[in-house]
Amino acid sequence: MHTKKREISADIFRAYDIRGIYNDDLYPETMLKIGLGLGTYAKERSETSVVVGNDIRTTSPLLANALISGLLSSGVDVTNVGTTSFGVSAFSGWLLKKDIIAYVTASHLPPEWNGVKFYSGAGIGFSAAENGKIRDIVLYEKEVMVSWPDAGNYHDVDLRDEYIEWLAERFKFEVDERRIVLDCGNGSMGLVALDVMKRVKLKTDALFPNPDPSFPNRPSEPTELGALKAAVLRNGADFGAAFDGDGDRVVIVDDLGRMLSADQCGTIIAKDLLVDHRGPVLANVECSMLIERVLEPLGAKIVRIPVGHTFLTLEAKRRNAVLGIESSGHFVIPSFFLFDDAMIIPLKLAEILVKTGRKVSELVDELPQFPKARENLECDDKLKFEVIRILADRLADEYGADRVDTMDGLRIDRNEDGWVLIRASNTSPLIRVTVEGATDAIMGKLMRKFVGIVEDAIRKSKKA
Repeated sequence: MHTKKREISADIFRAYDIRGIYNDDLYPETMLKIGLGLGTYAKERSETSVVVGNDIRTTSPLLANALISGLLSSGVDVTNVGTTSFGVSAFSGWLLKKDIIAYVTASHLPPEWNGVKFYSGAGIGFSAAENGKIRDIVLYEKEVMVSWPDAGNYHDVDLRDEYIEWLAERFKFEVDERRIVLDCGNGSMGLVALDVMKRVKLKTDALFPNPDPSFPNRPSEPTELGALKAAVLRNGADFGAAFDGDGDRVVIVDDLGRMLSADQCGTIIAKDLLVDHRGPVLANVECSMLIERVLEPLGAKIVRIPVGHTFLTLEAKRRNAVLGIESSGHFVIPSFFLFDDAMIIPLKLAEILVKTGRKVSELVDELPQFPKARENLECDDKLKFEVIRILADRLADEYGADRVDTMDGLRIDRNEDGWVLIRASNTSPLIRVTVEGATDAIMGKLMRKFVGIVEDAIRKSKKA
């Protein structure tokens, strides 16, 4: 029986990755075509080697194998690191000096989703333009399949032990009573994180360490952290760390059971790094003004970047940054890696505690606090970016073009009292209004004003 050829949906190609629902808009044959397209693109750039790894989702091994088949068919050599964390995959590509790293994952999305993310061999995420070229090769069937003598070479490697030893050389806790709770969330970090902690001699309690593609205890998004907070308090731990499904994001819970924002965690780490390193600190446009208030007096230049892990890794290299902070929990410390391996963060935080003899809660309470909130306003996908364009002109007239940053959405900084970010969602029919103020009253006033401005622009766009 002949099956009808499936059309590849353009919707699975996002700005910084590829993702879809398995057996809905993402099939094994789709991933084979993506592998063939990636290989064709690599050869256009005179690149010949790709490391492939995958997370613990049910469909990840078969999609990774399909991707590998496409790559080999294009004539590109493949090194397969198998099912492991993002950090181990990226480390493998970096250590082996391969040209490209491809990691099959849907990161924090529900179990039925999957996809793939591409990086340079150094671990820098592919840009929207680079991913767009791969999309066009696949959608317009420009991929090139080689004849059999020219097919790529394939081999498996396992550099997990080398990864653990590399970290152990840089983090040594010979005699220390620190206790940490790791919430692996039944994700990929359960395959390596506890062995890292054991090797560096940190006392560790584990939550949900066994990989389970159904994510039965909490979502792969590290947001519902009641179990981690309770475990930290119950065990008298110094802090807890919760990883997302593939291990490129982390959320910290302090010794009082409070969840730290990425801004707070990043600022604590930056204060330590700035003692021995000079260079800018990167923070995306959603991050708190806390970063400027604390780090600029220490001599750091704060560079705002667009939202997205790709910008974090790309700009960290380009600007020789000390640290990169992404509001969703991605961090880059280039003195270790250019890629956002979440394993580095609990190790670095433990090192700071040992060095200072302080508690995480004490380090947090030293930081100024600024109330922050976000509202999501519904706006049709066909209108949302036009609304942002109209608002850009209006707000530039009202506040001055120098006060309205259009790098990623619209960020209006209002001197010392706060800021507003108006940004269209890349994935949903929404415009998000994020506000931070020096006080609750200022935050509330800014939120009411700018939500009203955006709602008015949405209404007028609907009528146009």
